[in-house]
Amino acid sequence: MKIVLGRDDLAAVAVGAGKDAGAAAERVEVKPVNKASRAFMNDNAYDICEIPLVTLLQAAAYDKPVSLLPVTTLGRFQHQTLVTLGEQGVERVKGSTVGQRSWSQTTGVWLRGFLTEQYGIALSDVEWRTYEDGHVDEYTDPSWVKRAPEGVKLQAEFLAGEVAYGIMGNELPDDDRIRTAVPDALDAAEKWASAKGFAPVNHVVGVSVESAKQNAKQVLAVYDALAEAAAAKGPAPAPVDLNPVGFAALRGPFTAAANYAFEQEVLPRRVEFDELVERTCAALGVSASRLGA
Repeated sequence: MKIVLGRDDLAAVAVGAGKDAGAAAERVEVKPVNKASRAFMNDNAYDICEIPLVTLLQAAAYDKPVSLLPVTTLGRFQHQTLVTLGEQGVERVKGSTVGQRSWSQTTGVWLRGFLTEQYGIALSDVEWRTYEDGHVDEYTDPSWVKRAPEGVKLQAEFLAGEVAYGIMGNELPDDDRIRTAVPDALDAAEKWASAKGFAPVNHVVGVSVESAKQNAKQVLAVYDALAEAAAAKGPAPAPVDLNPVGFAALRGPFTAAANYAFEQEVLPRRVEFDELVERTCAALGVSASRLGA
């Protein structure tokens, strides 16, 4: 059983649980962890793999043999990921060029959703620029999204002022000139989460359908261990839990992200959360309540 998880503590817990349940479990280290997604989605290279939330939605839309283990491995607020070298103020985004690594990147899907829903900035108000493909072979960017020339990097163009804004999470450059486009971004993010009742989850755990069917006992053991590790961290911080576990806790963020993704042409059709639940339960041969429904 090949397991890819970015955090050392979660990887150790998962591998240990798999071995205890009788699997020949091993960790495959991929850094950064999002680089494992393409091989997992298109080549079935791993059994259990950390993947971006939107990649999991695309798996359902394109009928990839991947299902959801409802565990958050990377939860964070997202409003701070829209950055600029210029003045703060979201209204300035209109008419500007905004760069993001990939159009289907989960951070970008959330941020563009905030722009349209909270700030009244339509997708057509912005010139969008991407730098690489997403994780699913069948997907291509919308025709109205421009692709940077081969070899050009977002960070370099952003620091050179060739794009006015960038959507960047972990890949944010270390430069004192950078500021969030959203004033008081953390406060704005907390207010959004409080109003919605959930956080904009970034990464979750995927499991290959084949592995889930053939190794249900071991996969469920990994899920239980990861869920227990999350619970051991103590009560969720205010205003919402950044690392929710279980189908019930993940319904909100998945539903919101799916709506944003469809509106942004990241998904070719609407994806309902119950599809994900049913796929996982069918593969593992369990009821939804077994995984926190």
